[in-house]
Amino acid sequence: MKVLMINGSPRQKGNTSIALAEIASQLSKLGIESEIVWIGNKPFRGCIACNTCKSKPGACTFDDDICNEISEKMNGSDALIVGSPVYYGQPNGALIAIVQRMLYSNGDAFRGKPAASVAVCRRGGATASFQTLNMPFQMMSMPLVGSQYWNIVYGRNSGEASLDTEGLQTMRTLANNMAALLKATGGKPMPGSDEPWEGMNFIR
Repeated sequence: MKVLMINGSPRQKGNTSIALAEIASQLSKLGIESEIVWIGNKPFRGCIACNTCKSKPGACTFDDDICNEISEKMNGSDALIVGSPVYYGQPNGALIAIVQRMLYSNGDAFRGKPAASVAVCRRGGATASFQTLNMPFQMMSMPLVGSQYWNIVYGRNSGEASLDTEGLQTMRTLANNMAALLKATGGKPMPGSDEPWEGMNFIR
């Protein structure tokens, strides 16, 4: 079984990387494979609701960044963890753009698979970012995997996250819980609902 992890920081070897590496190390001890993908530090397009992906599902029509490459990796993965630094009380905008585009264009690769998010910050805004990161997963019937505390690690300068002993312990516990869920389900996605979608608008 395999967990795909996305490093949503523009710094490849920063504090977000330390948090995800701690998860990867613990998963390995538990016999779970993982892969960490860095989104890079180049500009990313947001979804423009062109709906081209609905006629050609499986990939976003914008193919000039790493979005489709990461999305394709999810086809062969059993769970997803995303990590982001906190900017102005919110996750990195580039990561949000990627997650939204992936779920909209290739939702079947994600639906029902366990997910978790990690927020890394200097001081405040971590819980707001954590909530924002988790919102899309709940719309895809993706079970959220928790830990002994919210999945938060603290550190400002690169490397300082390694000093947050509780934060790193939280990452290891997250890995333990993710591994336990995958083993309990045999890596199979949650079935979700087979009922037809009952969509409605609040304003009629």
